[in-house]
Amino acid sequence: MTDEIRVGAETLREFAAQVFERAGMPPEDAATEAEVLVWANLRGVDSHGVLRIPSYIQSIEAGGMNCRPDVRIERETPATLLVEADHAFGPVVTKMAMRRVIDKARTVGIGWGLIRNTTHQGAMGYYALMAAEEGLAGLTFVCNPPNMAPYGARAAGVHNSPLAIAVPAKTHDALVLDMATSVAAGGKVSLAVDKGVPIPLGWALDADGNPTTDATIAQILLPAGGYKGSGLAMMFECLSSLMAGNPLLEPTFVGGPPVRPGTQNSVVAAVDIGAFTDLEEYKAHVDCLIEGVKGLPMAEGFQEILAPGEPEGRVRAERERDGIPLPAGTVANLREVAGKLGIPCPAEFL
Repeated sequence: MTDEIRVGAETLREFAAQVFERAGMPPEDAATEAEVLVWANLRGVDSHGVLRIPSYIQSIEAGGMNCRPDVRIERETPATLLVEADHAFGPVVTKMAMRRVIDKARTVGIGWGLIRNTTHQGAMGYYALMAAEEGLAGLTFVCNPPNMAPYGARAAGVHNSPLAIAVPAKTHDALVLDMATSVAAGGKVSLAVDKGVPIPLGWALDADGNPTTDATIAQILLPAGGYKGSGLAMMFECLSSLMAGNPLLEPTFVGGPPVRPGTQNSVVAAVDIGAFTDLEEYKAHVDCLIEGVKGLPMAEGFQEILAPGEPEGRVRAERERDGIPLPAGTVANLREVAGKLGIPCPAEFL
């Protein structure tokens, strides 16, 4: 284990917001971006936390992420929404779109939104939970240019399309599944680089399609569950990019114009549970489901059966109390960004 420092969540949010505001974002958008990144760190999803900041700054400089986008709604019905994001920072446009589909779900029972030409959205569970926290079911997923080998291939042909589903419970925390269709998210490879540790065999291939445990040369992710993760990734492209008229995988195969780096398409959806059943009864059933699963006989080597989202909730409680641990590599990268932008580092970084 490499050296780590601990930083309070509020300190980290303030620092991140300063970075994004200095990079050109309006203060409100900078605060939104910082909130979503630190939310991931608090839940132990460090692969989608502040370690992303240096790559975001590089993307701004390369013309990938747009600090002041022209976000517009291009098509809308009582239940659906198509948003052109103009390469906005993902959290900025995704929070807006999720709020819109939540409102639609409350009015007509369901809201389904497509976001075209956004950029990295952070941990997708954040947006699904927005719906669950208001007594709705939330669903999100995202597609990007290829970074994962389809089952049976040794070259990238699909994206490792993360998805999240969240539903409310009565006395338990909301159930939230937040996962990629790859064995491990790409951010976990980046985290291994920052920590200076190898990745497990089976996570990724190098640029030549060979299995590797060296995080510094890992280029192509591998699908979770073989053909299952691969198939989900293909279908998510069909439900997002193709439906938004913005294919992201196809150019790889037909030699079309290159996709702007960092481009993503995404779906955000909300369902009014009360349109189908009594909400409080539903929540009670979710509680019963959680307790029933956790009460099953445990397999050898296990001490507890955990529900989706439960590990992250426990990490959050610990990190809110003790601070967020950052590996030395992440701290060094953030110090470099701060120096480049001329903003002070948190005292813990020094």
